[in-house]
Amino acid sequence: MRNILIRFFLLSICMKMNSVSAQYVPLYKKKVPNFIEAPNLESEATTGGILRISKVSIPGYQFFSAGDFQAPCVIICPGGGYSILASSHEGTDVAKYFNSIGVHAVVLKYRIPSSENQVDKKYAPLQDAQQAIYLVRKNAHKWNVDPSKVGIMGFSAGGHLASSLAVHYNDPKIKVSKKISLRPDFQILGYPVISFGNFAHKGSRNNLLGSDTTAQYIQYFSGELQVNAETPIAFIVHAKDDKAVPIENSYQYLDAMKRNGVSGELFTYEKGGHGFGMNNSTSNEKWTDSLTAWLKRNSIVK
Repeated sequence: MRNILIRFFLLSICMKMNSVSAQYVPLYKKKVPNFIEAPNLESEATTGGILRISKVSIPGYQFFSAGDFQAPCVIICPGGGYSILASSHEGTDVAKYFNSIGVHAVVLKYRIPSSENQVDKKYAPLQDAQQAIYLVRKNAHKWNVDPSKVGIMGFSAGGHLASSLAVHYNDPKIKVSKKISLRPDFQILGYPVISFGNFAHKGSRNNLLGSDTTAQYIQYFSGELQVNAETPIAFIVHAKDDKAVPIENSYQYLDAMKRNGVSGELFTYEKGGHGFGMNNSTSNEKWTDSLTAWLKRNSIVK
């Protein structure tokens, strides 16, 4: 009897640890590209009410439907410095907001860069973002998604990933049909890492590229240097007192967009620091109200 109770206790713990992961659908039906067979060490922990997923080596996604009707869709990339994924307040909570305004959402569990799990770690997250938008458009009819209104969103390092897709959609790192575009129709960025140059968040840069990276890759992954006239329109939110990711990242990106004739809007807070997610407790203003208005002005939602 005692052994049975012990086994039941251990099973309960395992089920609790894997409860969130179990909700994710594999991002790739077949072999994951740029993949090295190694032990799956993915784990979850909740700290301060925030669910963090670490050591993601097998990517997945959750689809949050807004209803049984055709609607836009936003792919959400949680932040975490390319070290973990803050998958609740920068993931599932965000998806629920989009559902509330009639927008479908996909929370992306992208791979954490690792030389143990990937042949070339610097491209693994971008491959997963490209695969996510490919899947959304491929399944647009089945998922009731308007394929002309598919956006990418990300926070912090997830913002870097989102903006990387926005500027590198024409450089596919996965095998896809040429009939399906990898270009997001719009991008939404929360206190994003953009530059890997002067205002870089060094933790994100080192985790993605390694500390011994070259100028070539720093340039490639500095979004402000890759903007052109076809870059998708953007909405950005950032706090001026952000010490982790300086607001200059957003300023530089918007300046580059303006020079190329691309529309962009920046919502700023005087305070709020970094990582406030959907709610900045230092202000009564809700940046999501401005985002909703921006989505309406750009005919993304009605």
